[in-house]
Amino acid sequence: MQNAFLDYRCDEKNEKWEQAIKREIPLYGRNNDIRTDFERDYTRILHSEAFRRLKHKTQVFYAPHNDHICTRMEHVMHVASVASTIAKYLGLNEQLASAIAMGHDIGHAPFGHHGEDCLNGLLDQKEGHNAPKKFWHERNSLFFADYIETLQDPNEVEQPLNLTYAVRDGLICHCGEIDQQGIKPRKEAIDLYTMKRPGFIQPFTWEGCVVKIADKIAYLGRDIEDARAYHIIDMASYRQLREIVGSTLGFEGKGARALRSGKAVNTTVLINDLIVDLCEQSSPEKGLCFSDEYFKFILELKKFNFANIYNHWRLAEFATYSENIIKTIFTTLQRIKVYVENGRAAQALRYCPKLCATFEDWLIKHANYRPFITERHCFVDKKAALRYNTPQVFDVYDNESYTKCVIEYISGMTDQFAIEVYGEIISF
Repeated sequence: MQNAFLDYRCDEKNEKWEQAIKREIPLYGRNNDIRTDFERDYTRILHSEAFRRLKHKTQVFYAPHNDHICTRMEHVMHVASVASTIAKYLGLNEQLASAIAMGHDIGHAPFGHHGEDCLNGLLDQKEGHNAPKKFWHERNSLFFADYIETLQDPNEVEQPLNLTYAVRDGLICHCGEIDQQGIKPRKEAIDLYTMKRPGFIQPFTWEGCVVKIADKIAYLGRDIEDARAYHIIDMASYRQLREIVGSTLGFEGKGARALRSGKAVNTTVLINDLIVDLCEQSSPEKGLCFSDEYFKFILELKKFNFANIYNHWRLAEFATYSENIIKTIFTTLQRIKVYVENGRAAQALRYCPKLCATFEDWLIKHANYRPFITERHCFVDKKAALRYNTPQVFDVYDNESYTKCVIEYISGMTDQFAIEVYGEIISF
């Protein structure tokens, strides 16, 4: 029902408001600023380098030569569109939903979930095989927003993004991989870094819950569309897909709208119908939910995607390819730790100019690293010279912290940059 959540929107009347707009450090103001707190967060994310790099990060299919395959940035824009549509109809804060959606994947690794799995595997799983993931992109999005990404303030000093609590909460709680009905926000504010697993703790706001569901809506149909473009799905799979639609939604009425040419899912129709069904079924009492028919359809469609797309042999080969690239970069940077401790990262990486320049800048900006200038025979405080007002996040003298430093540096790479750096390492 339209405006059914109006009394629960995140605004000045909501009891959660003060916590929702809280920032770790007060953000500088402007005399002529006309934006709300959440609009400022939206634009701060939009102008961040991590957001810009999403255009060259894999969503499902690596796509450097195909302009029409969905990249991570396009996926984010789909989520923002879906989330803002739902929030507006239900009477929630559209600005908050849009800000969360824009930033929800800024911590994603190169090469999609293959890259994420590889980085997690490189971290020492001291608790054993069944231990919680140490690298998961939802938490990494929060980490990048809090500690890595910066913008220049009016004095041209690089400052952290410093987002509001509600947006930060939405970033780490956005996981849509867990299949749930009746999603409702949690009541209490918590230390967001105490979360150990993705998907099990609900967001603090209804708007955050909307983004969590919008993430699922956005990728289901589009992944099938891209798989068709790459001829991943064969005729037998088309017939299976038609059976799924017919058995869950019916070939007539709702089900017929989801099919195109009797073969595959029409992405725009599917997204529209899922949005409409969610808006019709949800209420503050029941939470955000789909009808039984559409929820069953979503579950079956996910099974179809895993069986016919995500586990396809070509993507398995891509996973091997991307894992080799990431492991090579990781091993290379681990080998030069002694040089880093002595301020000589540039010397150790002189044969890799792109890797050298970006990794040393990363160390200057985020670690206790001071480069040693041979010509002057002294250490130089480049952080002050470059006007980086950023906290020290990593300790290059500590093995565990340095490993985390390398992992986070790699996680920020685009697919193309990782491939270029890999080429530098293995070329002679």
